[in-house]
Amino acid sequence: MTATISPDQERRLLDSVPTGLLIDGQWRPASDGGTLDVHDPSTGELLLTIASASADDGQAALGAAHAAQASWARSAPRERAEILRKAFELVTARTEDFALLMTLEMGKPLTDSRAEVAYGAEFLRWFSEQTNRVAGRYQTAPDGKSRLLVAKRPVGPSLLITPWNFPLAMGTRKIGPALAAGCTIVFKPAALTPLTSLLLAQTLIEAGVPDGVINVIPTRHAGAVTGPLIRDPRLRKLSFTGSTEVGRRLIADSAEQVLRVSMELGGNAPLIVFADADLDRAVDGAMLAKLRNGGEACTAANRILVESPVAEAFADRLTSRFREHTLGRGTLPDVKIGPLVDEETRTKVERLVEAAVDSGAKVRTGGRKVPGAGYFYEPTVLTDIPADAEILREEIFGPVAPIITFDTEDEAVELANATEYGLVAYAFTKDLNRGLRLVERLDAGMIGLNTGIVSNPAAPFGGVKQSGIGREGGLEGIEEYLETRYVGIADPFADGA
Repeated sequence: MTATISPDQERRLLDSVPTGLLIDGQWRPASDGGTLDVHDPSTGELLLTIASASADDGQAALGAAHAAQASWARSAPRERAEILRKAFELVTARTEDFALLMTLEMGKPLTDSRAEVAYGAEFLRWFSEQTNRVAGRYQTAPDGKSRLLVAKRPVGPSLLITPWNFPLAMGTRKIGPALAAGCTIVFKPAALTPLTSLLLAQTLIEAGVPDGVINVIPTRHAGAVTGPLIRDPRLRKLSFTGSTEVGRRLIADSAEQVLRVSMELGGNAPLIVFADADLDRAVDGAMLAKLRNGGEACTAANRILVESPVAEAFADRLTSRFREHTLGRGTLPDVKIGPLVDEETRTKVERLVEAAVDSGAKVRTGGRKVPGAGYFYEPTVLTDIPADAEILREEIFGPVAPIITFDTEDEAVELANATEYGLVAYAFTKDLNRGLRLVERLDAGMIGLNTGIVSNPAAPFGGVKQSGIGREGGLEGIEEYLETRYVGIADPFADGA
């Protein structure tokens, strides 16, 4: 679909979005009357005003989740599977609504938003298929004197905290396995992009999720609301996606109740291009890894490392491709790059680029914020960057590609690993042995070999070092919401039977 979205279409969609808090199956205003304004990052204009949860609302949500936990945990795996499958079908049928809503509140072009709907919905389908695959074991102890029964059960009420950059997929990636495992949920979406989460919650209710099993509490006061929840003994699981700085604090806070935690935190992904790589394929991969979601992704290529013999050719091709990307409001036809999500994000990108240029970096294209309404920043390619530049250490979260060169494989690995983060790395080479060496040498939880995208609901998503703890998606994803129980059984033959 390439037609421009009309203001009437936008208004009708916004009018259909619930504006309250979802607690125990009911949409309700905040207990203190608090509200949260959601704005369009392409214009700065108000989209919708919704309820903003208070600390009391958070407690009410956890109370509802706690009350519903026992019955949900006892529900048949097939029942949970069918609810998730129905949710997948409903989200997929409403692709255009979800895509437009994400574009309005986050800014990404509709093509990116539609791709996110397909990706996000797939978590619901994938985990609908995992409900019946939660297994244990029964075995004879090595000494033959007893039997060992090992089983899994739901961890319990779970607090899920999602970021603003993938409003649908970050929700389904956590909600899918939690529901599949039999856990109830308190879901706090990001304050910048809560509307997609509210529409998703409404869709889950339509799919048959019982009252109290999922509770949604957007808020302007995240710490005041989630802090008491994390200290509450009724909560048993915390899953957070966001910055490493916040993640560290949440891990510390969760220690008081010894919560199970999953943390998907910051990234500083290297993308390595060797001289023997298929250069066109490497450029295509770099475009995906860098400009998907406008660069506002933890998996974005933050540092592009190119072997010296092909560095100039690669930079020329990447620059040419960057210049082809039309900047504009995501609802307009042919726009490929939308605005950044807010002024704070744009200011950070601008600061990193200016500091790099001041230290000697060369701007191949872009390098400026766009004047006027909205938080636009030009797609930017930088070369000749000093090794100590801040832009090589900080997560950029914008459409900026810093290119640096290397001369040997060892140097490439050393540069790639020279960061506290370890979420994802990308490498392009035709040498199979080199590719396998990189898989073993790169400090990353995920590696894209000759591809610029690694995200897949059937694969375990997560990092090492300060990029996080635990995995989302794949066979591993549901395990984050299950605990293991062991029963020792006396030898049934001990009485001579």
